[in-house]
Amino acid sequence: MRIQKKDPMRTRKNDKEKEPGIRIEKLIMIALAAYLLLAVVFYFLAGEQLYFRDSRGNIAAQTADAGTIELTEGQAVEQTFRCEIQRLESISVQFGTFIRTTNEGTVVIELLREDNGEVLMRRSFDASEIAEGAFVTVAAEEPICDAYGAMLRIRVTGDSAPGYGVSPLMSQVSRTAEDEALYYNDTLTSGALCFRAAGRDVIWTGLHYWELVAGFAVLWVAFLAIVWLRVKKGKRSYVMNAIAAMKKYRFLIEQLVSRDFKTKYKRSVLGVFWSFLHPLLMMCVQYFVFSTLFKSDIPYFAAYLIIGTVMFNFLSESCGMTLTSILGNAGLITKVYMPKYIYPLTRTMSSMVNLGISLIPLILVCLVTGVHLTKAAILSLFFLMCLVIFCLGLGMLLATSMVFFRDTQFLWGVITMMWMYATPIFYPESILPPNLKFVHQLNPLYHFLKNVRICILDGISPEPVIYAQCLLIAMMMLLVGAAVFYKNQDKFILYL
Repeated sequence: MRIQKKDPMRTRKNDKEKEPGIRIEKLIMIALAAYLLLAVVFYFLAGEQLYFRDSRGNIAAQTADAGTIELTEGQAVEQTFRCEIQRLESISVQFGTFIRTTNEGTVVIELLREDNGEVLMRRSFDASEIAEGAFVTVAAEEPICDAYGAMLRIRVTGDSAPGYGVSPLMSQVSRTAEDEALYYNDTLTSGALCFRAAGRDVIWTGLHYWELVAGFAVLWVAFLAIVWLRVKKGKRSYVMNAIAAMKKYRFLIEQLVSRDFKTKYKRSVLGVFWSFLHPLLMMCVQYFVFSTLFKSDIPYFAAYLIIGTVMFNFLSESCGMTLTSILGNAGLITKVYMPKYIYPLTRTMSSMVNLGISLIPLILVCLVTGVHLTKAAILSLFFLMCLVIFCLGLGMLLATSMVFFRDTQFLWGVITMMWMYATPIFYPESILPPNLKFVHQLNPLYHFLKNVRICILDGISPEPVIYAQCLLIAMMMLLVGAAVFYKNQDKFILYL
């Protein structure tokens, strides 16, 4: 019998055809479909916040320290200001009643253009209905879109009899702009009327959302094409290597995650139930300690607390576990080959299980305290995922440091405590004076936490650019952590 020899070139060619072609093309199709699906889902979940944001030109009222004049027949108080709001929606004026309960007559608030005298808003109301120090609001029937940059005038008049009128309140400190002034009966007066102007600005990214989606789709396709070409040519691809490693070591990854999760509750009576109970107990303790200090300043204080507690606990737990991921698996690392980044990855994944369970009491507290959950609450998952990515990168950095510098675990304990107090978990953001606001701005956890609260407690989506900022923070941390880990991983064996 004649044995036919195999042609090595043909065999290699056949293997190449079988190999990654279909798999890569399938992954590319899944990646493209996922991108388009996320773009469409985000469009519907973001709602109006995709197109509009609270205007940066909104005017807050100055602190009232005096009254103007009593609004009797023929008296008028006027304040000019420059409108920096693209869609002006309302103005509010603060009033004093002279501590009387017998005020009578009618008060009229008007908003006019300074250049042509056009009346943009007008409202009249009964002086007897005004409470001491209350703001009276005049809302536009439709947002005023053509007043941006224009000089406007608020005019407040009344027809009360002397001794029965109210008085608009003022601050003795004039507004900063030179062309903004306060008038009594057309006479220039020092100081400023206590008023507010509110509206929204148009967001450029919202107006061009689908163009941006198309542009990023082109970049996404280009990236996937590069990966596909590198694999076809037999060149190294970190993306495909990572996917292949996850698939190859999937069983071991599952075992490590299961082991870490079970070890945490080993010989515990309540077991996994602690993942549910722990954030509730922490929230209750903090609620009773801080409710008298901050409850009046923070709506839905219990829900505010548990959101901060759940997110900080995840950061503390995941980074604390990842910190010892290399040293704790020294026996496996010296005996079994597996990409070393899988060890910190599995620790983070184990903490994700706890995070998922902790979301159950979070939702329950929100429902019990009367938080109205909207579709925007789903968007909070994006910021939670950013937190997971950030913690993975930070954990890889800490795990690398721990191998060479054992004191890292003690320093991390101090850093964690400082981080907790630098983050508004149980106190309002407004508690910090203006000169310390940078503490929050430099705190990555603050940005993730703030936007989760906006999605859940306020029921709205943050501005589109906020998503990019949070993702950039998370990815920067991941890249830094992965780069340091990758550069030093070959030396780990020497220090275990």
